[in-house]
Amino acid sequence: MTSEMNQQAIQVWVNQISTPLNAPACLADAIHASGITPPFAAAVNMQFVPKKNYATHPLQAGDKIELIVPVTGG
Repeated sequence: MTSEMNQQAIQVWVNQISTPLNAPACLADAIHASGITPPFAAAVNMQFVPKKNYATHPLQAGDKIELIVPVTGG
């Protein structure tokens, strides 16, 4: 077996889309999987997460992640 097959996966929700990630996973992994480009804000289970914490904020199976892009215009 390859090491990839030995990794456990968790399922999270990114902007209401079911997204599998290799465990252990952090918010930065979910952001990368989404393909979103800055600027955006991130929240996990309705709690804002500062950008400096993306790589250290752990995710659990079933977490709901919202990546919010600012709206501009008038």
